[in-house]
Amino acid sequence: MNHGLRIESLTVRIPLLGGSVVHAASDIDLDVPAGTVTALVGESGCGKSIIATSVMNMLPPNASRTGTVTVGTPDLEIDVFSGTPFRGRYVALVPQSAATHLTPVRTARSQLQETIDALGGDHTCDALALRVGLDPSALDCYPHELSGGMAQRVAIAGALAGNPSVIVADEPTANLDRELTDHVMELLRECADAGAAVLLITHDLASLTRSGVADRLAVMYASRIMETGPAALVFQDPLHDYTRDLLGALPSRGLHPIPGSPPQLTDLPDDCVYHLRRPESKQSGGPTELVTLGERTYRTLRRVG
Repeated sequence: MNHGLRIESLTVRIPLLGGSVVHAASDIDLDVPAGTVTALVGESGCGKSIIATSVMNMLPPNASRTGTVTVGTPDLEIDVFSGTPFRGRYVALVPQSAATHLTPVRTARSQLQETIDALGGDHTCDALALRVGLDPSALDCYPHELSGGMAQRVAIAGALAGNPSVIVADEPTANLDRELTDHVMELLRECADAGAAVLLITHDLASLTRSGVADRLAVMYASRIMETGPAALVFQDPLHDYTRDLLGALPSRGLHPIPGSPPQLTDLPDDCVYHLRRPESKQSGGPTELVTLGERTYRTLRRVG
């Protein structure tokens, strides 16, 4: 296996009280090769974060799942659902809202050192702080004494403590200003350039287009992948109606809002539902399939015959 992250045919369903079922992810196929950044984008509520939860094998106990998630290193391949320990050392999570992710009654340094010790890493706290652009003295603060950007950098330092092969960054720039957002993007790019496979989950398309951090782009809507491909090509020439509409809503592209709202993921039909929001779409409204064109794929109505 080419080491990195591979998600194959992942479907996740979460039952609710009363008999309803959340269609959290539907037949997801996604590759994140080592040394690259793949950005998973889409509006809030489309199912992006459940992909992060699945990769970390932290789904709710009542969730049902089919498909596989594998992590490859130069030496071994790990099925994250097999029970083999992998978190931290092979796959690390950079969480959203890092300040609330940290234990409030302990300094950042003590938590970072505990992570290093647990993973058997050879880093020092100060070296990790410097790597993520943080003054080492900030590690002696408690989480409530850190700004949002500082806390996020502590979280990234913790993710790097075990030299992971895969980094999953789930909305890592949420609530950060533009300067800090760009800095976090640069850090993730540096991680990929050092050999990690980085899955960047975000709805902040503006920062992606500005930073150029992503090698590949995967676009998600209502629990399904709509399009994947080299980021520059997808931004320049989207193949799916939803991608085109999503990009058109950016201020830099005319600020044309997508009509309607994303659907709730509860009790979705088995087929793609974008036609309910964009009735004129010819790529939704029945059974769909992913079509491959070179390095790109896009979802469209299944061919008959």
